[in-house]
Amino acid sequence: MCGRFRLARSKEILEEAFEVEDGLSPVEWSPRYNVAPGQAVVAVRQDPQRARRQWATLRWGLIPAWAKDAAVGYKMINARAETAAAKPAFREAMRRRRCLIPADGFYEWKQAGKEKLPYCFTLADDAVRAFAGLWERWRDPQGQAVESCTILTTEPNEMVRDVHDRMPAILAPESYALWLDPGVTRVEEVLPLLKPYSGAMRRYRVSSRVNHVTCDDAECAAEVEAA
Repeated sequence: MCGRFRLARSKEILEEAFEVEDGLSPVEWSPRYNVAPGQAVVAVRQDPQRARRQWATLRWGLIPAWAKDAAVGYKMINARAETAAAKPAFREAMRRRRCLIPADGFYEWKQAGKEKLPYCFTLADDAVRAFAGLWERWRDPQGQAVESCTILTTEPNEMVRDVHDRMPAILAPESYALWLDPGVTRVEEVLPLLKPYSGAMRRYRVSSRVNHVTCDDAECAAEVEAA
């Protein structure tokens, strides 16, 4: 599961890393240190009419088009890479509505006796990358459109395994084009991208401040010494 993540880079770094022509406006972007389900996240999608990447602001927690209530999105913040193509909530999005969800770290909690200790996981070079995501458009009873997303998860690598049994599917930059390509509708072509991250990573303890969704500042991601 991926239930919290971090995206604290400047918009200039994001624009360069994801090669999006249109810039992020100050309204769309400010650094985030504790992104939680139900909140707005920055994503990258591809224009289906031409090879052009676009920024999007999506609600984290996918709401299927057929859902009766938006609350179902809180149960769909993640989709398992192994089964998403077969699940009614995700299968059409796997074919036609894939996106990138930029992040520079994610959090997981390790059981230690009666406590759950939060850890931050980053790439060893602290680079920004993209989680593999899916998006959907739902209309509320008043006809207002709500665009939402989910993060695909996969088996954990060695760095994550003793903390959690899942991790986000982290895409390599050279895989972004294939993942976003709206012309690729055969799921078999993109499934090989959804594998445990094999590069060097780092993890470290953070404070319990990250447990609280109202906290979203640099202190949430600051390293603390283990007791």
